[in-house]
Amino acid sequence: MHAADLLTNRSRLTPDREALLFLDTGERFTYGELNARANRAANYMRALGVQPGDRVSILAQNSVVYLDLFYGLAKIGAIFAPLNWRLTAAELTYIVNDCEPAVLICSAEFSDVLEAMRPEILVEHLVSLEGANIPGAESYEEGVTAARPIEPEQPPLDGDTPYCILYTSGTTGKPKGAVLPHRQILWNCINTVVSWGLSENDVTPVLTPMFHAGGLFAFLTPLFYIGGRVLLARGFDAETSLRAIVEERCTVILGVPTLFQMWLDTTYFDEADFSHVHFFISGGAPLPVPLVKAWRAQKDVVFRQGYGLTEVGPNCFSMTDAESFVKVGSVGKPIFHSEMRLLNPETGLGVPVGETGELLIKGPHVCLGYWRNPEATAGSLRDGWFHTGDMARI
Repeated sequence: MHAADLLTNRSRLTPDREALLFLDTGERFTYGELNARANRAANYMRALGVQPGDRVSILAQNSVVYLDLFYGLAKIGAIFAPLNWRLTAAELTYIVNDCEPAVLICSAEFSDVLEAMRPEILVEHLVSLEGANIPGAESYEEGVTAARPIEPEQPPLDGDTPYCILYTSGTTGKPKGAVLPHRQILWNCINTVVSWGLSENDVTPVLTPMFHAGGLFAFLTPLFYIGGRVLLARGFDAETSLRAIVEERCTVILGVPTLFQMWLDTTYFDEADFSHVHFFISGGAPLPVPLVKAWRAQKDVVFRQGYGLTEVGPNCFSMTDAESFVKVGSVGKPIFHSEMRLLNPETGLGVPVGETGELLIKGPHVCLGYWRNPEATAGSLRDGWFHTGDMARI
């Protein structure tokens, strides 16, 4: 089962329901409007000659265009390959030469970075975003405006068709492109909705970069799947985002420990009313217990710790509200449609309860491997089990 119709089907069911608020401009979009935008993006990319399996990259901060491409490219069987704008020109050059996008879309903020990359990369189509001055590039806005908003003809797709490529940080070597198939996108939605108890009434802010699995998959795609509402911010500002969470009555809020500390330190925190929030969840790094205690002491909120990886999705465990108070620091129990094992990395044998072992994960939410890197794929994926390299204890 593929995931190319997720936004199409949601817009068919609830076309007039508000799906997105872009905080930087105040623009609000219904599901029908977002699907029409995705169709325009798909038809524009096809007019540029993008074929099934081709990669399309974007170098820009968060914007609605990410959603246009994420959902639109899937409709034509192309692969979304966003670029981490925090990297250097040299690092980005390596990634572009590795994934070889047919189209590279760049905003004005990063036109200088792209200019430094150009002597070393070969991209058929350079496309400017938001008026970026890029010699020889065509305008994304003009291209999508000229494109039709109708559903594009869909090529043959299945669950293992690549949907996107997200590059890991490369802390132990060159960045690796994790290839996420359609089934992984779909099952992340299903697992998150079922395991975290999401509904169409939930509202979440997306404050982390959309080149990252957390920004795309933690709550954004699951809530679009179930028909909820998303607040999207171009970048992070502590006070502005905290006010938006309160004013728009967000119900599930993802952050990293640094964000939660910054919110705690704002002048607005004392007056902020979180009575509408079902839970806060922290990921990306271990959540300091003193930080949880500080939030609970002042606001009496439900605070959970998450765990995930690009290769297996951001939401691999779940916990109840009661468990979050009893087991501070725990990531909870494995999500619904998933298998977990703990192995002794030296013996390859399972470890008993109470002992530490390497976490292995298996399920339909596991990636295909790494782009053009069979050695790394073989090292991490064995008999369907993804070896995380992380140590855990039951």
